[in-house]
Amino acid sequence: MPIDQAEAFARIRLLRSPNIGPVTYRHLLARFGAATAAIDALPDIGKKGGRAYRPAQRERIETEIAATRKAGAKYLFHDSPDYPELLRELDSAPPIVTWRGNMKIAARPCVAMVGARNASAAAIKLSREFAHGLTNAGMTVVSGLARGIDGAAHQGAMPATIGVIASGIDIAYPPQHAELQEQIANEGLLIAEQPPGTEPRGSHFPSRNRIIAGLASGTLVVEAAPKSGSLITARLAGEAGREVMAIPGSPLDARSRGCNQLIREGAVLVQSVDDVIELLSGFEGQPRSRFRENATLDFDFGDELSDAEPADISAMLSTAPIGVDELIRQSGESAGAVHISLMELEISGQLQRHAGGRVSLNAANRG
Repeated sequence: MPIDQAEAFARIRLLRSPNIGPVTYRHLLARFGAATAAIDALPDIGKKGGRAYRPAQRERIETEIAATRKAGAKYLFHDSPDYPELLRELDSAPPIVTWRGNMKIAARPCVAMVGARNASAAAIKLSREFAHGLTNAGMTVVSGLARGIDGAAHQGAMPATIGVIASGIDIAYPPQHAELQEQIANEGLLIAEQPPGTEPRGSHFPSRNRIIAGLASGTLVVEAAPKSGSLITARLAGEAGREVMAIPGSPLDARSRGCNQLIREGAVLVQSVDDVIELLSGFEGQPRSRFRENATLDFDFGDELSDAEPADISAMLSTAPIGVDELIRQSGESAGAVHISLMELEISGQLQRHAGGRVSLNAANRG
């Protein structure tokens, strides 16, 4: 259902307010029905957590919207018909992104291609060839515009490629890919979760990686070292129930050890474009790869949150992360009541969320 300008403005303001992440944003909309009402309620929620709270200033959001328009970008909200279906399935799906280009290519079957920044010449060539072959088969290639494998994948897939960046939509990163980023925005699709003007930080890259994995039915790692950020993307794909694939390499080359490790852990070994197409054709959420992270329970808490009273679970929390589903089981409270309590603690800055649906007390606030 279309939203009016006042609600769109309030949604952006809500997401930019302190301590509001994707999960809490969803909880607030479910509880209050609209972002305008949620923003009005934030100061009182903050008080319940024992802290004074101020939402993002209206002037800051007005400046952001003007910068988005100046960049030639648009906002996409989580409940828009154009919001990619597979991305919407993530518990941590970004509630709002900015974008430039052709949103229609996100509706095609998507495959993520990631790998080493300092990739070998052979892997660069292979990445470009795989991307070209996959787009010829009607797929869209998603990557993160990094040097090495990412850049080669985008180039081979052009124009059927989606670039997901860790900066604002108006910031080119890395600088040497400024021309490629602009080409993707003009011919393919460029997506950013961070507000315009935001320079990339270390914490932004895992967030970007979850979007890359979330857009695709499968992630292919072409070449990667054991501690590469590409393996984070692969693990996020596995956690989301998507296919995880890897191209094997020589055990003598450190840049291949990450791929070989993934294969040992259950990722599907692929050697050709046809292997990828066979795996992802008609993907319906049942991957063949055995590469998995521990799944967490997912709750449909929309109706329950609107009426729930917060559960008293603060004594159950510590600085050690624990799954929300475990809190619900141990407390004996309803899912809605636990989520309301967690929302209040997060808004007041006392709670930290972790991957895999886990939460902890914020260690930075502990004396």
